[in-house]
Amino acid sequence: MIRPRARHRGGGVLVLLALMTLSATAICAVLPGRLAPHLPNDQALALRLTPPWWSQGGSVSHPLGTDQLGRDVLSRVVHGARVSIVVALSALVISGTIGIAIGLLAGYCGGRVDDWIMRIADVQLSIPYVLLAIAVIAVIGASTGNVVLVLALYGWVAYARLVRVQTLAMREREFVEACRAIGASNWRILSRHILPNVMSGVIVVGSLELAGIIMLEASMSFLGLGIQPPTVSWGVMLADGRTHLLGGAWWVVTFPGLAITLTVLSVNVLADWLRDVFDPRRPSIS
Repeated sequence: MIRPRARHRGGGVLVLLALMTLSATAICAVLPGRLAPHLPNDQALALRLTPPWWSQGGSVSHPLGTDQLGRDVLSRVVHGARVSIVVALSALVISGTIGIAIGLLAGYCGGRVDDWIMRIADVQLSIPYVLLAIAVIAVIGASTGNVVLVLALYGWVAYARLVRVQTLAMREREFVEACRAIGASNWRILSRHILPNVMSGVIVVGSLELAGIIMLEASMSFLGLGIQPPTVSWGVMLADGRTHLLGGAWWVVTFPGLAITLTVLSVNVLADWLRDVFDPRRPSIS
């Protein structure tokens, strides 16, 4: 007998932990001023490289220690969540909108339009995107807006290829033919009938792309080509603290790195769960 896929208890716990982690990250991004004990750029050179409170020489007023300028690490991690998440979500929305529109156009029109769009996508996929992002930022300059633009160009291909395939399959379906027969415009067919049917796959791809965008933003900021100081992001914190890692100040890079790791891991776990939820073709047989 074919039943809906059963949820493994351990998998449910992982999803719950992922949701809790992402909820905490979202709260930090929305209310950093309420949660952070200090301002992110307040300096106290007399307290530079203070270890976390549980280590010898630590201070309760700086629970996760301070960096090389005496800035509170916890406050910077909390404030960095806003920049990293807002930049990633902005890029995700832009890339998703562009990719969905291009995929619908390619799949519905077909022919030369489809061929040209897919060749452009193939060209982008053939180039390592980190190198392409470095080249673009070197030309247009590093700023928050430019970083969002570069990150948005990173993900549109995944959306376009998925939506194109699904549109190609649906444009010959009976309900689409019926819409054409009653005189519905192409725009109405795409927006009211095809687009809603491809959104489940888009949601899954978007959740996977979010993890990649967060990692790419952190990588670019670490290389000095992303978010620029004094704006705080997790990638900037890694770049600022890397020279002090070998000197024993492990906490300067450990906590922003842990924030990136937990956020990306939680997004991937949630994406895997969404894939199971939205894919009706993955039943369990007993």
